[in-house]
Amino acid sequence: MIGKGHSIARTKESITYGWNQEKDAEVVLKEFLAGDTPQEISEEFKIIQSQNNRCINNTLSFVVSPTIEDGKNMTRKDLGEIARQFLKEMNLKNHQAISFVHRDKDHTHVHIYVNRISMSGETYKDNFIGKRSQIAADNVARQIGLTRVREVQQEKLLELKQHRREVQNIHEKVSLSKPQSLDEYIKRMQEHRVTVIPSINKSNQLQGFRFEYKGINLKGSEIHRSMSGKKIVLGISQNNSFTKLKVAPKSLQLAGNTIQLSTGFINKMVKDLVKQTIKRALDTGVGF
Repeated sequence: MIGKGHSIARTKESITYGWNQEKDAEVVLKEFLAGDTPQEISEEFKIIQSQNNRCINNTLSFVVSPTIEDGKNMTRKDLGEIARQFLKEMNLKNHQAISFVHRDKDHTHVHIYVNRISMSGETYKDNFIGKRSQIAADNVARQIGLTRVREVQQEKLLELKQHRREVQNIHEKVSLSKPQSLDEYIKRMQEHRVTVIPSINKSNQLQGFRFEYKGINLKGSEIHRSMSGKKIVLGISQNNSFTKLKVAPKSLQLAGNTIQLSTGFINKMVKDLVKQTIKRALDTGVGF
């Protein structure tokens, strides 16, 4: 479950949005309020807010979102309990509040509007309110057995790790076949359902590559350092050379066109070639 929060000044407009019937809005919680319209609720807020006329952003706006799966079968009562527990975690129990559920999208979510001025006239401190909202939502999810954002993030990280490993393995398999051109490399990657997307700037210069596989699009360097643009271009160039490559290429052929390499791209390859030369010298004992 995810929580977001910030301070706002336009109370009536925000509550009107929350009460939008086109979004199948339902009131799931009311605290210290009697009104039945956005106008009436905002007027009740104003009565309490008049105790501190210096506070401009005098209403707190929160959105609490269970995961899609958790939200599917939640009743009005369940969502009201989430709002109630969230206010408790945020230490807002002594404040006027109204909460609505929106079900107009697959992702059921709860809007909560809270008077920043308490019933006793104290102004709620809103520093780091966004971060505190996240922590409060996570605590509520843990207490009532809902999926926590950390669990979702961990699951996504594991899926992404596996995804990267699969693409890297395909790249290594294709590289072992020593493709003689970028077109050949792209074609062989596509045979394994990996789409290679060259990143070309406005000056028609190659800057790197992105890889799309199973609906996920990542830069080569995000998958593995061996899949950075410079590594791929150097590898293909080396496949066409009878001796060790000493000079970085400045252009290459792509779909029948000559594509120039950006200056930054070339400089990175030059550094790589220098490192390779030094390593070969050390390995053979040259200079010792």
